[in-house]
Amino acid sequence: MKIFSISKDDWSNGLALLADAYRLFGPLKEDKFHNFKELAKGELPEFGYLNSRLSPKSIIYPQSEVMFEYSLDESAEDHHIMKEVDKDYSPRAVIGIRPCDAKAFVLVNHNFDTPEYKDPYWIKAREATTLVGLACDVPCSSCFCTTAGCGPYHEEGLDVLLVDGTDHYLAKILTEKGQKLADAAGWETTAAADAASQIETGRQEAEAKITAFVNTDKLKEIDTNEVYQAPFWEDVSFSCINCGTCTFVCPTCWCFDIQDENRGKSGMRMRNWDSCMYPLFTVHGTGHNPRGTKMHRVRQRFMHKLKYYVDKYEVGIQCVGCGRCVRHCPVNIDIRRVCNLMNNYAADACAV
Repeated sequence: MKIFSISKDDWSNGLALLADAYRLFGPLKEDKFHNFKELAKGELPEFGYLNSRLSPKSIIYPQSEVMFEYSLDESAEDHHIMKEVDKDYSPRAVIGIRPCDAKAFVLVNHNFDTPEYKDPYWIKAREATTLVGLACDVPCSSCFCTTAGCGPYHEEGLDVLLVDGTDHYLAKILTEKGQKLADAAGWETTAAADAASQIETGRQEAEAKITAFVNTDKLKEIDTNEVYQAPFWEDVSFSCINCGTCTFVCPTCWCFDIQDENRGKSGMRMRNWDSCMYPLFTVHGTGHNPRGTKMHRVRQRFMHKLKYYVDKYEVGIQCVGCGRCVRHCPVNIDIRRVCNLMNNYAADACAV
């Protein structure tokens, strides 16, 4: 892995060169919050932020995505035939993504790119995207990434890791895609002195600032039915209003719905993000809803992230510890508390 220094004086010049070969995305401030947007020509990402309100998930997995279009006009030659919509899969680069959000793509990939099922929209978009991470030196108070299989300097899922120095960035090249991007930017690739030790020191200092933790060591052991029937679910779900904020801001939620929209004699088939927290999410054609109460829906969300995912994929929990759901839940439901309740319940049950 190559590490080199990028002078901040050369930073904007490199991004200008990249704009000729990539669609660039980065964090920009909107009112009080930062969110990831496509950068206009000459526009620079704003790195002075803790974390964005929404993850950059939508760059690869759009909130709404048109899949097919069709015509109902019987005078047309190809009426009533679904035609795939052309999409832009030209190279794109996300500049300044946090390591937790990059790791989230790795977790979501277990659903969209499997031996049994390969989602072409996800796969093509992910292959076209280069992720340039920005190490997190000032974690949010609600972050618990270090005990969720991640960390402020985590490299999994990234192509390049940037570490912010006083007048420079240290750039650690992690993949061939990352090297290709660095070459396109024309950045000086001279090895930085003591760069590896600087990065390691930064990592240790950043991790020491994290004060929130979860315990997950017993989740695999507990019987699914036992934790499903645990007595604490009514208490956990009591204040929930089923607004879906937790799933909307979550970088690892992947549920979607598919629907047709018609206007006159033309129409489109599209998929949109959906949420297990919504009452209509599991309504059957008969009208029966197996998750008809908010307790059922809240339990499903946490069981999926903290138990079903653990058992099915054996790669840890479906959470990177970004803390967004903790910060934005209007009724203060805290995944850290729920995770520890489940883990402690597992420990108590196993001890009996």
